[in-house]
Amino acid sequence: MTDSSNPEGDALSAALSSWHAASVLAYGGDGGGFTPPDIFNEIFPPALLFEGTVFEFNRIQLVRFVSVAVILLVFWLGTRKLKLVPNRRQSIIEMLVDFVRVNIVEEVLGSRERARPYVRIISVFFIAILMFNLTGMVPGLNFAGTGTIAMPLLLALMALVTFVRAGVKANGVGGYLKATAAPSGVPGPVLILLAPIELISTFIIRPVSLTVRLFVNMASGHLILVLAFAATHYLLLEVSGVLAASSAFTLVGGTVFTMFKLFVAGLQAYIFALLTTVYISLSIEEH
Repeated sequence: MTDSSNPEGDALSAALSSWHAASVLAYGGDGGGFTPPDIFNEIFPPALLFEGTVFEFNRIQLVRFVSVAVILLVFWLGTRKLKLVPNRRQSIIEMLVDFVRVNIVEEVLGSRERARPYVRIISVFFIAILMFNLTGMVPGLNFAGTGTIAMPLLLALMALVTFVRAGVKANGVGGYLKATAAPSGVPGPVLILLAPIELISTFIIRPVSLTVRLFVNMASGHLILVLAFAATHYLLLEVSGVLAASSAFTLVGGTVFTMFKLFVAGLQAYIFALLTTVYISLSIEEH
């Protein structure tokens, strides 16, 4: 059964509507009024290096490179000298992994024994997505590594491989496909209609929903923030009087939304890790 509500689509629609409204309300068509930033350049920024080649390197690649480098550095510093009484760096890493293990993997799978094989990969998903999302808050980077569809799609495909592999390992190829396409207790005539729906749901809809949810939430948040602070800059420096005073509203709104975006960054990492674990649980169930 599908839910008629679509919060991801609503978030993107709100961001694009705000952008469109700003464009329509921009006065002084000769360029003297407020001009919203180019939405295309926000999602597909210009190259920093090697423009026009297969090695083209832009701000999004830089963000992802920095994210991966920070993760590797933090884990290297925190685990190179493991101690029985952990230091601060080791404690941070252990808290992150323990949070994933206890509050996501064990909570969904039901026991430490069932959870153990999947703690590492779910921790990778959670920590990587969290770091990619948080780069959107870093001055100079200002863009989430998951803010374009390529990275969420790659992560979703990795999640697909993870839960399919778990199902095949638990039930065998035939057993997993049978359990996926033909749930027990379903009458034959109904099964003819249900089997393709179940297969499409498992192998297409699940990764697509993971991709769209992560991408839309991070991209829409970025667009709204850019619009809010661009409007603040314009109202504060380019106009005077009552309109200049209204820059306080866009500044406060942008600041509040920044805090909300920080919450969303963690929430989306949690949701992605949680749903992947749920899909693993569904895959390894005995049928």
